[in-house]
Amino acid sequence: MTTEVPDSGISTEVPEAVQNEVIDLCAELIRFDTSNPTSDERACADWVVARLAEVGMESTLVESAPGRANVIARIPGADTSRGALLVHGHLDVVPADAAEWQVPPFSGEIRDGYLWGRGAIDMKDTVAVMLATARHFARTGIRPAREIVLAFLADEEAGGKFGAHWLVEHRPELFAGVTEAIGEGGGFSYALDDSQRLYPIENAQRGMAWMELTATGRAGHGSSPNDENAVTDLAESLTRIGRHTFPVRLIEPVRALLQKAADLQGITVDFEAEDLDAELARLGPVADFTQVVLRNSANPTMFSAGYQTNVIPGKATARVDGRFLPGHEDELLEAIDALLLPSVDREWVNHDIAMETPFEGRLVDAMCAAVRAEDPEGHPVPYCNPGGTDAKAFTKLDIRCFGFKGLKLPPDLDYGRLFHGVDERVPLEGLRFGVRVMSRLWQDC
Repeated sequence: MTTEVPDSGISTEVPEAVQNEVIDLCAELIRFDTSNPTSDERACADWVVARLAEVGMESTLVESAPGRANVIARIPGADTSRGALLVHGHLDVVPADAAEWQVPPFSGEIRDGYLWGRGAIDMKDTVAVMLATARHFARTGIRPAREIVLAFLADEEAGGKFGAHWLVEHRPELFAGVTEAIGEGGGFSYALDDSQRLYPIENAQRGMAWMELTATGRAGHGSSPNDENAVTDLAESLTRIGRHTFPVRLIEPVRALLQKAADLQGITVDFEAEDLDAELARLGPVADFTQVVLRNSANPTMFSAGYQTNVIPGKATARVDGRFLPGHEDELLEAIDALLLPSVDREWVNHDIAMETPFEGRLVDAMCAAVRAEDPEGHPVPYCNPGGTDAKAFTKLDIRCFGFKGLKLPPDLDYGRLFHGVDERVPLEGLRFGVRVMSRLWQDC
């Protein structure tokens, strides 16, 4: 297949060997058990360093703590007057219970046209694409449009304390000259029908508001009346939070995605409708896809209290996973505080920013062009990531961040449910597609 870059006029062949190599690289990556928190990334990071060294690429391995390893490498660009593009991916994965899987989760097994294993889509697939593209450029002497900084990171699944956030705080010089970044959180296909696909490209993220709630009451015997029961007060507060529905807040990236879906389906949507949920339901499955980014959210996830059945404890604790849309953090916190009983206090477990950047510029144009060139029926659109990624750390360096992996998926694959789920897997053709898209992007970014 020939990759032609629209703006530069450069063309390069992405050989079948390279498109197959990305599969082999991904399988090898999966076979490293980098479960977070039960393992570390050092062995996998050493392997990444070796794969880069094989093609003459130098890299820097940085440990933030024993075993918590990060790898940084640079590829010189053709235009030295422009800022560098950071391409980042994380090496850690969430744990997996082998008893629940059809295949051993760290086997990297190929079956039915898919590569199976923990990390297959989150996000060793993208790490493999990064490696395969870098190795291809190094072997052939192709230069990207501007300097590329590659970052293979630790600890993303636990918030990046030993990865992106640590590097930004302690080793910011590793990202000197970087002005924009792409990482996980977008660039995958979402089928509208058998022929048309959206490619949501992340230009926004919800913020994180993980809270610990503590109820303080009067300890006593379990057989006695107690109107200051900490367990009761905390349980009631959690029930209020868990059953609360936040109002719809239609931020621009979500509105743009929904408008494109409506246009492609020939449906007129009244975005000012009083019952917007009912109006959006006319769009079918894409409305379900965007439900999670239409509003703030808060879900109770943990509860701890007591030590004996016949003792009413004086204290009970719980945790809540709160998420807020860009510009709507105060609304979330005011709602939570109003739902808590007076005996319940809250403090932060993890508090991180929401993000949004305009869907415009040469990098955005290059991402869209790369997708359209490989999938003419693909329609790139803005997107708000409902979760959080390492991009939150890099924004502290005034780096403009996007989520883009370049992954074409079968229409019947429930991609979202595979994240942190059982039987995680990535289509082999999706990996091949990814390395073609990434090669295009680097040459025109």
